[in-house]
Amino acid sequence: MSPALNIEGRVVAIAGAGGGLGPSVVKRLGNAGAVVCASDVAAERIERLGSQLGLGSDRFDARAVDLLGEAAARSWRDALLERFGRVDALLHLVGGWRGGVALAEAPLNDYEWLHDLLVRTVQHATRAFRDALADAGGSFALVSSAQAQRPSGTNAAYAAAKAAAEAWTLALADDLREAGSRARANVVVVNAILTPEMRERNPDKEYRAFTRAEDIAEALAFLCSDAAAKMNGQRLSLHP
Repeated sequence: MSPALNIEGRVVAIAGAGGGLGPSVVKRLGNAGAVVCASDVAAERIERLGSQLGLGSDRFDARAVDLLGEAAARSWRDALLERFGRVDALLHLVGGWRGGVALAEAPLNDYEWLHDLLVRTVQHATRAFRDALADAGGSFALVSSAQAQRPSGTNAAYAAAKAAAEAWTLALADDLREAGSRARANVVVVNAILTPEMRERNPDKEYRAFTRAEDIAEALAFLCSDAAAKMNGQRLSLHP
C-alpha cells in the first residue's frame, strides 16, 4: 500500500458488516492495519469475522446494533469513543432490496420497509457519529446504487430510498464543510455487488454489470485515507 493510502491504526466503524460486502471490507481494512469496529443487527453474523481474519481483540470490535433506533446508534458511538478515544471513519454498508414489480402494482409498504432500512439507518448513524467524525477530520461513506440516479420503472421504491440516502449523505458533506471541519462524506455507487461466495458458486458466469466486493472495499479504504482528504460531497461510480 502506498504511504498516501496508509490507514494503519485508524478506527473505522462499519454498519451492516454482516452483509455480503462486509467481510471483504473488514478484510481490506484489517490487512491495512485499521482498527475495525463491526456492527450488524445480528451479532452472530460478525462475531467470528475477527478470528477468521486473524484480527486480535485490540483491532476488532464486534457489536449487535439495530440502527433503526437512534438511541442504539448513539450507544454504539459512545462505546467506541470510550474504548478507542475516537472514530476516524464510518462506513455504511446496510443494504436490502424489494422490487421487480411495475410501479402501479408495487405495494407501497415496500417503500416504507426500504425507507427504514436504507434511509432511517443512515440518518441515525450519521446523527450519532457526526461530531466524532468532525473532531477527527474523518470520513463517512455510503454504498449506494446507480438506481438512485437512473431509476427503472420496476424499482421505484428502491430507487427513491437510495436517492434519499444519497441526498442525506451529500447534505452531511455540506454540513461538515460549512462547519469548517476537515471531515467529509461521500457516496460509492454500484449496480450490484459480486461477492466471493457468488463467484465461487458460479465461477464461469460473467457478471458483467456487477462490481467485485474487493473493488468496493478498495474504494472505501481510499475514502478512509489521507489521499481522499480533499474529496467531499462526491459520488464515486464503480459500475459499467
